[in-house]
Amino acid sequence: MIKRYTRPEMGAIWEDQNRYQKWLDVELAVCQAWHEVGEIPADALKRIQEKASFSIDRIDEIEKVVKHDVIAFLTSVAEFVGDDSRFVHLGLTSYDVVDTALSLMIKEALEKVQKDVLDFKDVLKEQALKYKDTVMVGRTHGVHAEPITFGVKILVWYAEIKRHLERIEHALENISYGRIQGAVGTYIHLDPQVEVLALKKLGLKPAPVSKKILQRDRHAEVISVLALVCATLDKIAQEIRHLQKTEALEVEESFTKGQKGSSAMPHKKNPVRCERISGLARIPRGNLQVALENIPLWHERDISHSSAERVIFPDSFIVTDFILSETASILQNWRVHPDHMLENINITRGLVFSQRVMLALTKKELSREDAYHLVQRNSMKAWEERRDFREFLEADSDITRHMSPEEIADCFKLDPYVDKIDYIFKKVFADEN
Repeated sequence: MIKRYTRPEMGAIWEDQNRYQKWLDVELAVCQAWHEVGEIPADALKRIQEKASFSIDRIDEIEKVVKHDVIAFLTSVAEFVGDDSRFVHLGLTSYDVVDTALSLMIKEALEKVQKDVLDFKDVLKEQALKYKDTVMVGRTHGVHAEPITFGVKILVWYAEIKRHLERIEHALENISYGRIQGAVGTYIHLDPQVEVLALKKLGLKPAPVSKKILQRDRHAEVISVLALVCATLDKIAQEIRHLQKTEALEVEESFTKGQKGSSAMPHKKNPVRCERISGLARIPRGNLQVALENIPLWHERDISHSSAERVIFPDSFIVTDFILSETASILQNWRVHPDHMLENINITRGLVFSQRVMLALTKKELSREDAYHLVQRNSMKAWEERRDFREFLEADSDITRHMSPEEIADCFKLDPYVDKIDYIFKKVFADEN
């Protein structure tokens, strides 16, 4: 991922330094385990632990010749360790190291995403409560429907993020596995206890069965969770983009001092950060397809997944980390315009209250079909003639014979649309302290 969208902490997880360090951590944990089962002498283990290191430049140099990154890594380590390097990588295959280390890296990155999502959930809760009773028009198909509150709109995002946290927890559980099982997963050159001891030291669990590699459904689940989180962030960004349109202007991204919106039009204030979120969110969604394609491999394994994973994991995590931060920042600093929201409710001159009128008529013993017909007839006239809906209702004898002017006026009050908001919030927060 390019530096423009890489935050340092997440980026560092996927740099060569951390990747090779994780490989070394695995090798050292295995050496410790071999010592505990009596295969590596204590003095040799001590020397290995003291000397073991690597040089990225040297690894790159060796790989150009051997065309195998793990062999290049082991050669570099051996140059630091010396004669005791004969105990390093004892009984292992490359993917005992690579896959176990990848699990460590994914776990580290996913725990960071988990923390960011928890923080973002708090931002959403704060904003949902702040705008709980701020009335605005609800839209379906992009067309005015009925009044809602801005707080309920945010609450939908909040509930979705809560579900993502459950998914992250499940994905963390399934990726917290390693494998120290040898070339095709049969332990033929390994004591199974070495796997148990080494993975415990690394904070992982042994995969019950793994063939040559950890099966890629675990990895696809992780990418799936990231894609889902990013889809929600895209959903939020897209909503803000719609609400910032000139015709609506209910919510705006903050526009900082000195910022410019267009090279040609000085008046422009564009939702560029939200547009960036929508664009970047497509990357993990596309990478999910790659992760799914990585599940079916030849026989005990091939390495068709390997090259793709070097791209999809860093990029998916770095993008998710970046747009989580961006979205949280936007929500903490956005400009919300309740006055414009109220103005927009009235754009249709009362048509958003049509269902309340219809239901009021059904309480006067009209059939729903007859009530719908009467209300729709007046709605269409009000729309076409650009006049107040209420005027048409009060002039229609078929309606006034059933409803008084006061009863008609009651249908145009906003209070009922706020009355049950507390109930919705209590439902969403029911499982929280």
